[in-house]
Amino acid sequence: QVHLVESGGGLVQAGGSLRLSCAASGGTSSTYTMGWFRQAPGKEREVVSVIARLGLTYYADPVKGRFTIVRDNAKNTVYLQMNSLKSEDTAVYYCAAGRTAFVATGTDRYEYWGQGTQVTVSS
Repeated sequence: QVHLVESGGGLVQAGGSLRLSCAASGGTSSTYTMGWFRQAPGKEREVVSVIARLGLTYYADPVKGRFTIVRDNAKNTVYLQMNSLKSEDTAVYYCAAGRTAFVATGTDRYEYWGQGTQVTVSS
């Protein structure tokens, strides 16, 4: 059983930056594909970025060039560096772990989820 805890969310002005962290326990994050998802009020949960167990990364079009996903195996932690934030990035951000070896963008491919961290970008 993998337990995921997100941190690093908060309130930031448009154009600012935040770094989200996802600490894993009860398992080794390097053996999972790790994803960041977000859910805005009234909207479905959507994929933001993925780092696959085999190392490939994926970014959703709205965040390409602004967000970076990084895995620190020594700390069993995955980070999402978010730069040039926009008001439309406002959402609850969730970390997820899946046993698939490859990039997966569907929520049904992830077995474990964190509790989420709120990101609010003011314009």
